[in-house]
Amino acid sequence: MATLLLLRHGRTTANADGGLAGRQPVELDDTGRAQATAVGARLAGLPLAAVVTSPLIRCRQTLELALPDAEPVVDEGLIECGYGDWEGQSLKKLAKEPLWPVVQQHPSAAAFPQGESMAAMSARAVAAVRAWDARVSAEHGPEAVWLACSHGDVIKAIVADALGVHLDLFQRIVADPASVTAIRYTPLRPFLVRLNDTGGDLSALVPPPRKRRRRAARPAESDAAVGGGAGAAG
Repeated sequence: MATLLLLRHGRTTANADGGLAGRQPVELDDTGRAQATAVGARLAGLPLAAVVTSPLIRCRQTLELALPDAEPVVDEGLIECGYGDWEGQSLKKLAKEPLWPVVQQHPSAAAFPQGESMAAMSARAVAAVRAWDARVSAEHGPEAVWLACSHGDVIKAIVADALGVHLDLFQRIVADPASVTAIRYTPLRPFLVRLNDTGGDLSALVPPPRKRRRRAARPAESDAAVGGGAGAAG
């Protein structure tokens, strides 16, 4: 199957001020714009078969700076969690809310007032990337690489699903601004190839062309490399 690159948007004015932007039209700050430009240099040269984005402006701004020649497709499934009445408030203030410990310790049970539940956010985001991955794989082949630009909690939920861990454990995962996370889905299991990568070469994430071998001699695509394998250069 294809390789998915999950790109979180660059830092926003809300991130810098300690606020929860949610679905508000919050834009990148100067640091965020610099982060988007820097990740663009790392992504340059990768043969991206598709670029998909959350509709929110901070993701679209990130892609405009990182991949100016791309034509991103907007997918509502990648939008930020609907935090409802929590949107626009400071995280320090929200930490005093009775719902805060639930979000931290039992997020699968957290539903935001006048907003979305975290379980619903996870379900629609995972469905969106799996559908896109199947489409890219069918149209461009198993060596294809595609990119989705989204938000911190959304990316963490997708990673939790790929790791096969309960949503209640997703707060252990980190997705920094302008970080790249890579997932390769296979018929049996997903592989988390890279997590929260904020620097370094990304070219190794492009799968090498398949070598023609006798079917019986080649491990199944979904098999893990016993012993760890040789890595991308192997």
